[in-house]
Amino acid sequence: MRALVTGATGFVGSAVARALCGRGWQVRALVRSGSDRRNLRGLTLELASGDLEDPASLAPALTDCQALFHVAADYRLGVPDPRALYRSNVEGTRNVLAAAERAGVSRIVHTSSVATVGLPADAAPGTEDTPVALTDMIGHYKRSKFLAEELAREFARRGVPIVIVNPSTPIGPGDVKPTPTGQMVVDAASGRTPAYVDTGLNVVHVDDVAAGHLLAFDSGRIGERYILGGENMSLREILVQICRLAGRSPPRIRLPHAAVLPVAYASEAFARLTGTSTRVTVEAVRLARKHMYFSSDKAVRELGYRWRPPLRAFEDALLWFREQGKVPPARPTP
Repeated sequence: MRALVTGATGFVGSAVARALCGRGWQVRALVRSGSDRRNLRGLTLELASGDLEDPASLAPALTDCQALFHVAADYRLGVPDPRALYRSNVEGTRNVLAAAERAGVSRIVHTSSVATVGLPADAAPGTEDTPVALTDMIGHYKRSKFLAEELAREFARRGVPIVIVNPSTPIGPGDVKPTPTGQMVVDAASGRTPAYVDTGLNVVHVDDVAAGHLLAFDSGRIGERYILGGENMSLREILVQICRLAGRSPPRIRLPHAAVLPVAYASEAFARLTGTSTRVTVEAVRLARKHMYFSSDKAVRELGYRWRPPLRAFEDALLWFREQGKVPPARPTP
């Protein structure tokens, strides 16, 4: 079997490519010129030059492919110009799914996100069936991913064999940018997280997410979505585990959201004036108002999906970040 993997140079995409290679697949990675290809080192695969925003480049990339794993996405929060998010996440999805339909690809796994999944009013974990609408999406990243998933559903309704997966908060090796989540790990391990807000995330090892993609290809029902998550943890619990692994004291100060929001506005204004970026964004603060907890029961039940404890994800992420020089060596435990 030959599969085209979009986003294969990125965090989740490279994990999917590794998993496919490990299963003996013939893997073709869609890569842009000038992209960072460190995550593909050591993998036996074929490179196809192309871009999701260039429809003409996608047909050759899909030639003789029986599968498409569409993992590529622009994952940034608080970007000054959100148009790039929609071009990549929405129009790019439209382009590659249309190309796969024309190519007669046998099965497609579309990587969405739990960003598109609803959160119950009673604070229970969100599921694939929790009601949600575009108006519930906070920020352009979530909106763009929601619209991209709606496109995938439209293609599935007209007979294109698409299965949708919704990873939660993947952590682990290969987060080259890093993603906002990976930056959280780097900052905590480097002693740059003096305080925290009351929020929560569903944490999962990136390699478990990749394994879930293959399970969705094998056993997922066409047109269905599957949350690929792990354990629900408060931000405080996450930071405590990371800091202990790094030999640092975890933050003890809990800031109210109302105190952080003005800082985020000021940080974004300064970034716009100076042409730089900021890690404290209004979008991230607004997202943090809710505990983003989710259930993977459907994937467990229908796909046989499993995940390892989050501590393993933190350990593997820190080891990789240290190798990249992004995190200092662990301090001796007091």
